[in-house]
Amino acid sequence: MDEKIILKDDLLRICGDVIDKGHILLCPVMNEYSIVKDFSRIKLDASALPAGTSFKCYVFPKTEPVLYYKRSKSDVQLIDVNIDRKNIVILGAKPCDANSLNIMKHLFNWDYSDEFFNLREKNFIIIGLMCSHYDEYCFCTSVDSSPVSEKGSDIFLIPVDENKFAMRIITEKGSEFISPYAEYLKTGDENISKQITENVKLPKVAFDSNEVYEWLGENFESPKWEGIGNLCLSCAKCAFVCPVCHCFDIVDEDYSYTEGRRMKNWDGCQFGNFTMHASGHNPRDIQSKRYRQRVNHKFRYYVDKFGEILCTGCGRCSRGCPVSIDIKEIVSNCKD
Repeated sequence: MDEKIILKDDLLRICGDVIDKGHILLCPVMNEYSIVKDFSRIKLDASALPAGTSFKCYVFPKTEPVLYYKRSKSDVQLIDVNIDRKNIVILGAKPCDANSLNIMKHLFNWDYSDEFFNLREKNFIIIGLMCSHYDEYCFCTSVDSSPVSEKGSDIFLIPVDENKFAMRIITEKGSEFISPYAEYLKTGDENISKQITENVKLPKVAFDSNEVYEWLGENFESPKWEGIGNLCLSCAKCAFVCPVCHCFDIVDEDYSYTEGRRMKNWDGCQFGNFTMHASGHNPRDIQSKRYRQRVNHKFRYYVDKFGEILCTGCGRCSRGCPVSIDIKEIVSNCKD
């Protein structure tokens, strides 16, 4: 790892160059990750609440065509989709967002290599930002992360003062990105940035993820699930704001009798029809079973399959739940 010092104004100059080159620049603006074309709108605030939504939709769109088709009397012609290969630079991603692609890409390369996801992920440059904010919903320290975690970032920024950042160059991709801007980089002092990160207040560890894993394996039929299911509205807002939820559906849409497209659309395991079979049977026919699946998927099934917890501890699902279901409280109190 290499560490440098960069002035805020020079960092903004780099952003301006990124925009001028035709790349996509994403930053948290007005509570969401937005494409920024005027770099004066950029505000890098380590103390700010994480954006209300993640940048997931830029690598895994809410809806996208995977192919087009034309039918004739004797044949079906399949037409490939051209995937946008623009570089995407994400500036100011909190650690709970920065590591999301590392977690998700296990699924998208499991039994099939999803080139739609992989080509976009390959062109991402993630410039992470230390986080000095936490509220009652944050629990990154309970899922193998922290407000100063560099996991998932190609470059990691630590505010030294209001006009200056320590810049840690984490990956080869980050090094290649920043190398044309060497004139802006000054020699860093790791002792200063280390002191800053050591003084960041961390969210209290709310639960032991290994204990949660064991409890879930032994309590599939726990009455706790019924109580939670009675509260849940099945709106799936939790899944849509989550940086690592990745359920999707595939549907064919006809334009006419001869033409159409195959679409990949976000879906959610909290929806009543998510597991509906063509026979009419639904193995998760009530909400308690669906919420049980959500928690097991995040803290047990994904761990079994890929060795990763399917959660970054960002707290968005709980912070935005219309009936105040708090996943941190659920897993923290699972033994009670």
